[in-house]
Amino acid sequence: MTEAGHIELERAVDSIWAGRRHREDYGDIDSLVESIARDGLLQPITITPDGMLICGARRLAAIRRLGWKTVNVWVRSGISTTLGQLLAEQDDNLLHKPLTRTEEATLYAELKALMAEDATGRQEASRFTSKQENPRSHGAATVAAPQKGETRQQAALMVTGRNAYTSLERINELQNLAADPIQPDDVQRRAREELDRIDAGGSITGARHRIKAAQALAELDTLAGDPAQPAGIRDTAAAGATRIRELEDTARPADLERLAELAVERAKTATKKRPAQLASARLHAVEEQPREFLPVRSFVYLWDELSTWTERYDPETIGPTLSGEQWTMFENAVTATVAFLDAARTARNVRRETA
Repeated sequence: MTEAGHIELERAVDSIWAGRRHREDYGDIDSLVESIARDGLLQPITITPDGMLICGARRLAAIRRLGWKTVNVWVRSGISTTLGQLLAEQDDNLLHKPLTRTEEATLYAELKALMAEDATGRQEASRFTSKQENPRSHGAATVAAPQKGETRQQAALMVTGRNAYTSLERINELQNLAADPIQPDDVQRRAREELDRIDAGGSITGARHRIKAAQALAELDTLAGDPAQPAGIRDTAAAGATRIRELEDTARPADLERLAELAVERAKTATKKRPAQLASARLHAVEEQPREFLPVRSFVYLWDELSTWTERYDPETIGPTLSGEQWTMFENAVTATVAFLDAARTARNVRRETA
């Protein structure tokens, strides 16, 4: 967003108007009135060129109570037409086509940036600590800016009428990814697809899981295609990427994200030795380096994902559908899992007996 704007001195207070989106219940503004009467208006309110209020509703209410005829303002000319209409929300605007969820998110981001800009100005204005710097200031942050969460909540309420900033923030993340030229082309494309899906009524949470999986998949592709990486890492990354692509249309979004992130972790911790080197290392056990295992948290994470896998697949479909190679891989994985279970159970029982 541009920073187009200028300070305008002595704007007539009566010429400033607030749209319907601005709250009418300003709470207790007595302390703010006292502060402005004592120290003056440290941070100008923000308006559009035609006098519509953008930020500073409580400050405007306070100076009106004080009976001020004119006030210094920051005139912000860089806001979008749609945001201006939204902030005004006159009766005829209520007949317009409702905003899509991504349009709401775009306006939310714009309004939040304006409010943060206004808040920063108020923080700067309240930092005076000596009479030399501001003869009328007592050094207190009498017009302190709202916290980040409050700014997000206010912006969400003004745009949607609901405290929906979490959803709007997630849509903003997708919008930023879709527009970020640094992101891989596939991630940008998928982000645009998810935004279209959201406008069509799709789940924002599901979109977030899928885009996280897409980012992990892009990282796997990068590792697999990087000649500077050891062969073990490249091979593991390529296998992981293939597996994630196979699951994209069938796995739940949350499962897909976790499995993709696990695949990245597995690739990054894969052995750095080539298969031929591994065979040679087995013949020279004395020279073999200690094997590096994944941490326990990774094991728990994996089996948390697999704990309900038998409920998500139909054995009568899986059995006849798998190819011979796929079935062998499945049987080997189960056999290895049972052997691991027996070894882990033995170690667990030994630990209990010696405890």
